[in-house]
Amino acid sequence: MGRKRGGIRPSDSSLAVLARRAEAVAVPAGALLAGLAAFSLFLLLLGKSPAEFYALVYKAGFGTWFSWQNTLSRTAPLLLAALCVALPARLGLVVIGGEGAIVLGGLACGALGGALSGLPGAVAIPLLAAAGVLAAGVWIGAVGALRHYRGVNETIASLLMAYIAIALMNHLVEGPFRDPASLNKPSTAPLAEHLRIGDIPGWDVHWGLVAGIVGCLVSWVLVERTTWGFAARIAGGNVRAALVQGLPVGRLVVGFAALGGVFAGLAGVFEVAAVHGSANASLAAGYGYTGILIAFLARHNPLAIIPVAVLLAGFEASSGLVQRRMDLPDATVLVLQGFTFVAILVSETLYGRLRVFTPETWGIPR
Repeated sequence: MGRKRGGIRPSDSSLAVLARRAEAVAVPAGALLAGLAAFSLFLLLLGKSPAEFYALVYKAGFGTWFSWQNTLSRTAPLLLAALCVALPARLGLVVIGGEGAIVLGGLACGALGGALSGLPGAVAIPLLAAAGVLAAGVWIGAVGALRHYRGVNETIASLLMAYIAIALMNHLVEGPFRDPASLNKPSTAPLAEHLRIGDIPGWDVHWGLVAGIVGCLVSWVLVERTTWGFAARIAGGNVRAALVQGLPVGRLVVGFAALGGVFAGLAGVFEVAAVHGSANASLAAGYGYTGILIAFLARHNPLAIIPVAVLLAGFEASSGLVQRRMDLPDATVLVLQGFTFVAILVSETLYGRLRVFTPETWGIPR
């Protein structure tokens, strides 16, 4: 009585879903804590206080409104860079070349800025953004095409193409696209003032943060609530089954890779139009590589990327204060990210093995 076919109570399926969702949150959170603990031991070996380190991280990243604005400014490109990893991952692709897409997106924006300076901002800014996302989308889309049509490993291809993109940017910025007035730091000509993207009213944070959050929301709807997202999950789980079902696997692979590149390219556009004002070597700031860690911590869930990106941005915002107060290298935060990333990779072996998340523990028959 009160049971469905197979003897399963109506609440059993809800409990199973709850167990899976709890596991998806608990394992990455545990891995993050393990990474922080391992890094604490590393600090102790250096004769430094972990408590002081984390206190400074909190103060610099989240302690004041000024700290929050600094953190949120860094969050904007991280959100978009993480999507460059998370979206192809739905098809089982490990694309880690977001740094190259960011650089190309910013380069296209900076290079065309002078040519479009005579147009009104309402016309020119969308054109600059379109150029940036098109360049980056084609670049990362090519990684997906190489993977599907030629069998080239997407991880190696995307990483090598990131290095090529950075080298291409350096060549063009120091050569054909260089502004003669940029003496100490080769750059493209600065964008006209009416082509610059301003800050959110009342905040010292540019509109890239809003674009990143909207991008995460749109991506979640795409992968969780559309037939394209459902097809991508099928193709990511079993390519042969997807082909048998008649799904356009090639278009899905190239399309999701290109869409990831579009988001990363948009990050580059905001870095030029809202932060630097021109394209130069500052575009290769490592946001694409931090985006890899964020995507894996968030389990490639676009909604989970938002809080994880804020946390990692707070870590990065604290690097200067940690260097001054604790006499540690500026790259110490990168070491922390490395410990965390290793912990995340190790945690992948725990899924489905923790008894607290098994169906029997929740009283659900298999």
